[in-house]
Amino acid sequence: MACFWRSMTLRPMTLRIERTPGWPVPGRPGIAWLGQAGFWIETGAHRLLVDPYLSDSLARKYAGTALDHRRLMPPPVRPEDLPRPDLVLVTHAHSDHMDPETLGPLAARFADLPFVIPAARTAEARARTGPGARLIAVDAGEDFAPLAGLRLTVLPAAHETRDRDAAGRHLYLGYGIAAGGLVLYHSGDCVPFEGLVPALRALAPDIALLPVNGRDAARLAAGIAGNFTLDEAAALARSADVPFLIPHHFGMFAFNSCDPARIDRAAQDRRPPAILRPVTGETLRILR
Repeated sequence: MACFWRSMTLRPMTLRIERTPGWPVPGRPGIAWLGQAGFWIETGAHRLLVDPYLSDSLARKYAGTALDHRRLMPPPVRPEDLPRPDLVLVTHAHSDHMDPETLGPLAARFADLPFVIPAARTAEARARTGPGARLIAVDAGEDFAPLAGLRLTVLPAAHETRDRDAAGRHLYLGYGIAAGGLVLYHSGDCVPFEGLVPALRALAPDIALLPVNGRDAARLAAGIAGNFTLDEAAALARSADVPFLIPHHFGMFAFNSCDPARIDRAAQDRRPPAILRPVTGETLRILR
């Protein structure tokens, strides 16, 4: 039976979100988690794919090292079985977000598929998608309509730090996604930084997709840049008046996760935001 989550009235438009089994239905707004930071998003008029990691490329890359990147969850869908999205969004060049074994097969199957990528990482994106892929290189501060009825706002992100290349372009990005009166925010990998709350207030998202795996000195010393803790993600959404928080970046790698039971306990807090832990194989269907 579908599970209805409480409606929030912080925005003029009141949303309800229900859990339904299976893949999002085309034409009906909904969100499916693909694991890590990956999502398939149906706006009602568009099909978007964000940061898909659907391979075992990192397990092979780090085999025999102290950083065990074997997956804790299987991919919910193989790259070759994905339907055609209208747009792919990539937040940064780490391979669990810009995966060559996911993006490359997608570009080969769909020659005209556009990939929105950080301009600072164009070379990496070209290498991982293939020479013929259609890349749309962007930087923080841009606001544009890549598809009719869809508006993208590109925000900076701080993956521990707000890094830029020699040309001043941001290495880490987040995306505001607006379509049909619904606004989503995917932060990419990010920690709190000055200016983020007012930027989110201006964006006014209905739903925030935020990482919750946290960070610590040991991981940073091993080269693993961190993200929001669960408490920080909830505090950000609360400070920016975002009604719904969908956590991600957990349950993939044993050394860099957040306990799902902790997310479920946090979801019992009656204060906003309403926290919805995503589950692969389910759709969070958006009702208005």
